[in-house]
Amino acid sequence: MYESLKNRTLPKQVEYLTTQLVKIPSVNGTEGEGTKADRIQQWIRSFPYFQEHPELVWEQKIPGNESWRKNIFAMVKGESASSKTILYHGHLDTVNVKDFGAIENIAFNPEELQAFFNDYSKDPVLQKEAQSGDWMFGRGALDMQSGDAVHLANLLYFSEHATEMGGNLLVMFNPGEESEHEGVITAISELKRLRDEEGLTFIGAVNDDFISPLYENDSTRYLYTGAAGKLLPSFYIYGREAHVGETLKGIDSTLVASEINSRINNNMDLVENIEGEVVMPPSCLYQRDGKETYNVQIPFKSHLYFNYFLYERGPRDVIDKLKPLAREACDAVEEKMKKNYKRYLEKAEEPEWQLSWHLEVTTLQEYIELLRARGINVDHVIEETCKDNEASELRDLSFKIVDSLQQLDHKKEPRVILFFSPPHCPHSYLNENHDQDREILEAMDQVVAEAETEDQFAVKKFFPFLSDSSYLSLHETDEELNSLIENFIPWNERYSIPVRDIRSLAIPAINMGVYGKDAHQWTERVYKPYSFETLPLLIRRLTEILLDDKVGIEQKAEALHV
Repeated sequence: MYESLKNRTLPKQVEYLTTQLVKIPSVNGTEGEGTKADRIQQWIRSFPYFQEHPELVWEQKIPGNESWRKNIFAMVKGESASSKTILYHGHLDTVNVKDFGAIENIAFNPEELQAFFNDYSKDPVLQKEAQSGDWMFGRGALDMQSGDAVHLANLLYFSEHATEMGGNLLVMFNPGEESEHEGVITAISELKRLRDEEGLTFIGAVNDDFISPLYENDSTRYLYTGAAGKLLPSFYIYGREAHVGETLKGIDSTLVASEINSRINNNMDLVENIEGEVVMPPSCLYQRDGKETYNVQIPFKSHLYFNYFLYERGPRDVIDKLKPLAREACDAVEEKMKKNYKRYLEKAEEPEWQLSWHLEVTTLQEYIELLRARGINVDHVIEETCKDNEASELRDLSFKIVDSLQQLDHKKEPRVILFFSPPHCPHSYLNENHDQDREILEAMDQVVAEAETEDQFAVKKFFPFLSDSSYLSLHETDEELNSLIENFIPWNERYSIPVRDIRSLAIPAINMGVYGKDAHQWTERVYKPYSFETLPLLIRRLTEILLDDKVGIEQKAEALHV
């Protein structure tokens, strides 16, 4: 690999590496993730620096996928006594290629896709971009094999300038970003070991996950100083069963779910008001009843969960906002059923039943406390449910656990239980009131000021997509963490986040990403002039500044030419 890179210019190095990476399928959840990790490790070991220091390249197995999923680490040690360390990180995996349809067989072939889109007259704008030669197509070309290629090219550069470095560079490549972020979550233990046993001081992290236009004809290159977080607030709805011939006597859980959904889904009143930032409202990712086969019983169990972005707020805020909305929804159902039953009685010649359509609304934490007060061994029930459903998908397992707890109520009280399901992405951002964060912000400003390029830059606080960077620092207090953990099912060996280790590491993370369009679409493409030429130098220069600017002395005198 080194022989294929050493005589190429920086842009050609990145282009070559991107092409090679795209050609190795690494769809999330497949063994291709391991194949790509192995190939990257082989390439790094071919660099002269790592030929001399093979111990500075290593891998870490991912629990549960030890046979093929792994993190890859490589470190260049500066010859100064400084422990200061910059972390580069990127993810190995891609989403699947089913969206390519009839041309799925060339989804990982940039050259053949280039030829296809050169003749793609159905979209003149797309065709023009293809014919310009400035864009590379392919699954992962944008998200984020080109970003990994940038890190590899800069790793090679710094390995050739190790004697000039004022600190260290650690690069890691992680699997699993497109699912549960298993790679970076596992990596926390290794980063902690490097800090505690090797004495590294992590002063900042750089992710180069993709950036895209935020609106039509937007050509701004966005630099992000944080990442949006995510929760999956979930509602387990337990109504009251009834035959369809007596439907008014029951409580239809789908009706309750629909009322909750209408109050939360895309509700702009729930978004955080952060000036200058792109913020998204909650969106429903799942709604269905618990019936597995046809019958004439009304559905009395339903499941519902939402994607809920976090920016500056925490889990406690989410509960405080959603629980009242669930109460409002249940009250609306109760009132509606009372009116419908009254109208029914006006027509029917039968005595009135004493019915209630009231539903209790509770958080998981509150319900568990109620059960424990009754002397019930809740932990045993959860453990046994997990054992009996080892193969269940995590969200499905979450609902099964809550259902097992609901069955402990022999009175079968109708209720809605609010809790959190996996995954959870913490939110993170730089705080200009903290010295370390402020140094990074000032370094970013300097890099942009020095860059001689026609590109227009804008610095924003929150990367608008989900990112592995979320797991490098944590802003929640102990009280907020407890609100998360006590309402999270299952928080055990099947799924957990080392939240206190993350908070202890507190690595400030930014995103300076490759630029392109249509990530996760069959027209995915990366813009080569910025991504392969400008961006690597921006990241390189930022690294120099943060590591005391002792690398690249020639650039120090001339400023950054791109």
